Amino acid sequence: MTILKGALALATMAFAVQAAAQITLYEHEGFGGRPLSTGSQIDSLVDVGFNDRASSVVVTSGRWQICEHANYQGHCVFLRPGQYPSLAAMHLNDAPSSVRRVGRNMRVSDNSYVAPPYGGRDYGRRANERLYEANVTSVRAVLDGSEQRCWVEREQVSYNVPGAVAGAVIGGILGHQIGNGRGQDLATVGGAVAGGAIGANIGRTQDVQRCASVQSQTPSYYDVSYLFRGQEHHVQMTAPPGPTVTVNARGEPRV
Repeated sequence: MTILKGALALATMAFAVQAAAQITLYEHEGFGGRPLSTGSQIDSLVDVGFNDRASSVVVTSGRWQICEHANYQGHCVFLRPGQYPSLAAMHLNDAPSSVRRVGRNMRVSDNSYVAPPYGGRDYGRRANERLYEANVTSVRAVLDGSEQRCWVEREQVSYNVPGAVAGAVIGGILGHQIGNGRGQDLATVGGAVAGGAIGANIGRTQDVQRCASVQSQTPSYYDVSYLFRGQEHHVQMTAPPGPTVTVNARGEPRV
């Protein structure tokens, strides 16, 4: 009897954990627009009228998979608990068509999950903690820094017959003015050969590699400022926030 009670207790706990897992999809970035909350998988968001609509997500608990197409096909991402103000950074803006909780039979490495928001720090909600909404005052994208980019340019110095002829003629004239007699003839021939070689280089093409330092266009993080109870706060986020940031009574971000 004791064993049976223990088994029932474990089954009840497992069911409670699964039921508690919840995700909320929002129509607009920054958690705006119509929301859709679920604690269970939805094989096709068409069935609930939310196909290709989600632009931001809040994972309250559990781990979830969001996919581009129905039945978990196409481009998919895995999310831990947290706030994700923009699905555009995941290439899923207005694209999700199915969502499900990551079950125990799904082997997903930690590296497969989208980087946690707020720079990876622990901003999870504490027990019985009251939360507030603080107005965002500024958002600054911080880029990775400069990087070197190289390319190949083709320079115009290719073989050109008229150039060779012109060079030979000019070289021959100049050579003819040097010396006299047999020496003058040799100088004329030598000048023509040298002039032809120089002229032949007019118009020849060759590939030249050039490099330059350019500013990266990929944000490393977002420096966010927000105002709470008359005091300005700062936090680093991996995605741009909406118009407000959820904070506790001390103004610390919470997800």
